[in-house]
Amino acid sequence: MGLFSELGGRVVGGPSILAANFAYLADEVEKAEEGGAEFVHFDAMDNQFVSNLTIGPMVAASLVPETSLPVDAHLMVQNPDNLIPAFLEAGVKSISVQPEAVVHLHRTLTTIRDGGVEAGLTLNPTTPPESIEWAIPHLDFILVMSVNPGFGGQKFIPETIEKIRRIKEMCDLPIQVDGGIKTETAPLVVKAGAQVLVAGSAVYKGDPAVEMRRIIEAGRSGGPGVGGGE
Repeated sequence: MGLFSELGGRVVGGPSILAANFAYLADEVEKAEEGGAEFVHFDAMDNQFVSNLTIGPMVAASLVPETSLPVDAHLMVQNPDNLIPAFLEAGVKSISVQPEAVVHLHRTLTTIRDGGVEAGLTLNPTTPPESIEWAIPHLDFILVMSVNPGFGGQKFIPETIEKIRRIKEMCDLPIQVDGGIKTETAPLVVKAGAQVLVAGSAVYKGDPAVEMRRIIEAGRSGGPGVGGGE
């Protein structure tokens, strides 16, 4: 069992550590947990699939024993199959991959699930939901990128809202959203059908416990307003 299989109808939030201070990573995660975070979002980038280089399975293996929260890994890399075994060994609880970076998607998703973790597929802003129709039986969740992958602090893309609605019509899988999520945008994506909110810059711009709590509460209650922005 894992984060997505145990959601039920709940809305949950977690920090993207891409925006955290890596010198104090475990402490940064703990602060977000104090604000109600129920998972940690881990962005791996290889400077090939996206034009940024971040962290890999060695950092995941260091973080997993230092937090009680499940670590959710998003692999924004070419050839994710090469890294999946190391992330499984690191102890992450879920792994999502980009369909554009995978040659044999069924095999990749099967490898993730056979490793005992939940498998997700990530849709970039202009990737149509229909492109993953035949993968749905092999998924535990779908991650919708509401910004272009590669960097934090970007502006929320409003067309994402309609994409979430369409995915919700296609299947009953939990929908995770990452990119430009803050108090103004959290209620918009939840109303459209999302349940799992990833927030990075908005959490670590101030007190992570306070900001994490505000975002989760906004998503659950309908929030203070509407709109996008950074």
